[in-house]
Parts: sequence; C-alpha cells; structure tokens
Amino acid sequence: MKKTLLKKAAVAALVMTSACAAFAEDGRSIIQKVLDVKKPDFNHSMVKMDLIEKNGSVEESRIIEEFGRHNKNTDTSDLVIIFKNSTNKSNINIRFLQMENKGKDDDKWIYMPALRTTRRVNSSEGDKSFTGTDASYDDMATRELDDDTHELLGEETKNGFDCWKIKSIPTDKTMPKAQYKYRLQWIDKKTYVPVYAEMYDKKSGELEKVLTVEKLENINGYDIPTSNLLTNVQTGHATRIAALQNKDGKYAIILDKQIPDSVFTQNFLNTGK
Repeated sequence: MKKTLLKKAAVAALVMTSACAAFAEDGRSIIQKVLDVKKPDFNHSMVKMDLIEKNGSVEESRIIEEFGRHNKNTDTSDLVIIFKNSTNKSNINIRFLQMENKGKDDDKWIYMPALRTTRRVNSSEGDKSFTGTDASYDDMATRELDDDTHELLGEETKNGFDCWKIKSIPTDKTMPKAQYKYRLQWIDKKTYVPVYAEMYDKKSGELEKVLTVEKLENINGYDIPTSNLLTNVQTGHATRIAALQNKDGKYAIILDKQIPDSVFTQNFLNTGK
C-alpha cells in the first residue's frame, strides 16, 4: 500500500511538473519575454550595410551611423539612422528618424539630400522598401505583443542555437502594419533573442523573406546581434547589416552613454547637427 501511494504521488508530481513546463513554454509568454529582454538606455554604433544581388555580388555598400534610446517610462524606443558613406554617392546623408508609439503606428520621417527636405513616412507606405534594402518600413518597427497571436510549434536547433519555434499570426489582417500572412520565429532559449525568422506573403502564403542572425554577441551585459542577413527569397536579393570593428577588434558600439534629445528630432534630420 505504501509503495502504491508513493507511486501515485510520484505520478502526480510528474504531471504537475509537466503542466508547469507546458505553461512556461506558452508561445505568448515566450514572446513577452522577447519583448522584455534588457535594452540599453542609449546606443550609438557604426555599421556596414551591403545590398547583395542574387548572384552574390555587392550592388551597393553603405556605412551607417545609428543612434538609439529606450524610454523606460513608456517602454518605447527611438532610432536615428544616418548614411555616412555609400558607393552610391546620391545616398550619402540620407537621415531617418523612427519614434515608437504604443497602440498606434510609429512616427517616421526621412531626409532626402537630393530634395533637401524632410518628409513624414505615412503608415500606408509601411510595406515599401527602406532606401532600396530588403527591409520594409514596417520590418523596422517593433510589433506589440497583442498585434499577433503566438503559437508554440515546438523546439528546434537553428543556426547552432537551441530554440523555441513560434508562429505569429496578425490579429487584424486588415491593418496596414499586418504586412505578412504570418511569421515563424526561432527564439534562442538562453537569451530570448530571435535568431531566425521567416515571413510569409500575405497574398500567396508563400515564403517571402528570411532573417538570419549570423552573429550574436554579449556586449556589456546586453545580447546584441552584430551581423544580420535579410533575404528576399522571391527575388534572391539580400541585405546584410554588420557592426563595424575598431582597430583593436572591439565593436564600434557605445552603450548607455547619454545621447542629447536634440538628436531625435526633425530639426536634426534637416541639419545633421
């Protein structure tokens, strides 16, 4: 009798443990943890962007300066991008500002040197290419937790990472920012950073883009993708963004050093200072 009770207790404990594990691995809770990953208050970096043709040749190479800040009070992030140099000289000094909003589309502005003017990027332009890259304006924005439903499909090794595989489907497919029919994401269990993603065409349902994190580095306590490759599988074109390194081999990334508020303004886009 005593052994039977012990067996029943062990089985009950196993069932409870399995239930807790299943709950902990719920797709929505995993994506919440992805969104909650520790972010620096400020980041300033220099990166190289290569636009790559289907045959592997580099169509255009750009050097880009990025400024970012995280607003703790609103849990939103702002981004400024400056094209410092390019093999296509007409793109030098393009400047872009994105300010994240909760519950509505992000605010975006772009300065085009050829026109010498800054204009707002309308939400209806979300699926358009950002300056000829394979990323759309919407690809650059952070989706909120309830913009999608999140289903845990299982566990899988991807890019050498032990991952959760999650399917995210837009909750309202009529919204302009619901650019894709659905997305598959592979989330690294250790860091909660998405290390691979597939985006599926809204109309055909076919695979449209693949995002691969080629390098993930821990810098000053933050897990940062230092090399990313975004490929449009329908055209074969790709965009690689990789952090530059200094002469001593360290990444040209400065974290948690305050950046003036004036940088995150339309006036900065107009003047560059």
